[in-house]
Amino acid sequence: MDWRDKLPPVRGRLLRDEPLGPFTWFRVGGAADVVFMPEDEADLAAFLKALDPGVPVTPLGVGSNVIIRDGGVEGVVVRLGRGFNQVQVLDSVSVSAGAAVPDAILARKSAEAGIAGLEFFAGIPGTVGGAVVMNAGCYGSETKDVLVTATVVDRQGKVFLMSEADLLYTYRHSALQEAGHIVLSALFETEAGDPATSKAKIAEITSRRELTQPIREKTGGSTFKNPPGHSSWKLVDEAGWRGKLFKATGGGAMFSDLHSNFMINPGEATAADIEGLGDAVRADVRAKTGVQLDWEIKRIGRPG
Repeated sequence: MDWRDKLPPVRGRLLRDEPLGPFTWFRVGGAADVVFMPEDEADLAAFLKALDPGVPVTPLGVGSNVIIRDGGVEGVVVRLGRGFNQVQVLDSVSVSAGAAVPDAILARKSAEAGIAGLEFFAGIPGTVGGAVVMNAGCYGSETKDVLVTATVVDRQGKVFLMSEADLLYTYRHSALQEAGHIVLSALFETEAGDPATSKAKIAEITSRRELTQPIREKTGGSTFKNPPGHSSWKLVDEAGWRGKLFKATGGGAMFSDLHSNFMINPGEATAADIEGLGDAVRADVRAKTGVQLDWEIKRIGRPG
């Protein structure tokens, strides 16, 4: 019997063999065995508690920083939606946001409420859940600087709080990446500010991003973490990979002419093209400079 015939009852949606490419910014990748879109926190917790522990579970946000491999994803992919997209202003310095809230919305709603210090989220292409997991940041600020607690659910369906200290944050990394817990919401605390000042800062960040990043392309955000003492874009550029097409199995992928730490799918790339390009560049930069480039983009699933 197929394990999918014994899935726990849910109030949300369960989809079999669901293509994941349309859910990602690269627009590539195979299907998930199952996609689960829970109605709310209780629906997700009950599902995880009852699910066969041998079935892999993978959370997926808006797909802005991920490559779904061409062979698809084994097990259950969890996508959080309407039940997890609320922003609640608690007082003049703190705000709570569901894991599915886009980072830019968190920045905007906080600014409107006169809460300063979260403007940098306007420059992060993803959701609150992803930002918490990977300590997302830009322009000198990181999630760890403003996070108080994250509400998470573990594989056994237990819901609990993790403090900023519990998350063991480092550069683009947290303890959640090994634990496998799913973020449900997060509490942020900063300082009171002036709405007009915060909105102007968000406008500046948004404009800068539009001028320097290929946000209208099929991309996945920053490809590599910055090695200590180096800029990834400069290493990629100096190795000669800006705008150079790389093909593995499809139409090919390249690093953007606009920003050479952003890979793009210029048309008919496969996931193998995109991941292959990244690995080729990592090997080339290592051979030429001795510097190791580490992936910032997450790669998920089975090869084609």
